[in-house]
Amino acid sequence: MPRLRMQKSSGNIFLDIGFSRAEAVNLQIRSDMMIELEQIIVKRGLTQSAAAKILGVTQPRVSDLVRGNIAVFSIDTLVAMLDRFDVSVTFSTKQRRRSA
Repeated sequence: MPRLRMQKSSGNIFLDIGFSRAEAVNLQIRSDMMIELEQIIVKRGLTQSAAAKILGVTQPRVSDLVRGNIAVFSIDTLVAMLDRFDVSVTFSTKQRRRSA
C-alpha cells in the first residue's frame, strides 16, 4: 500500500491546489461571501425564489450561489447581494511574513 504524503495547508485551499496567490486570495474572499449568503438564506428559511426577490436577481442566479458556482460571481456582485440582506462588508489587511 503506497504511503500518503501530507503537507501542511497554507490556510487557503485555492493556493494549496495551485492558483496564483492573487487569484487564491480573490477566490477565498468570494467563497467566504458566498457561504455567508447561503447561511443567511438558510437561517431566514427563504426559498430560492424568495431570496431572488430580495437580492434582485433570478432564481437560477440564487441556485448558482447555493451550488457554489464561484466562477459566475464577482466580489462586487457578492458585496451588493450582502447589502440587500442588510449585511455590511468590512475590509482588513494583514502583512504576510516574508519568506526567505
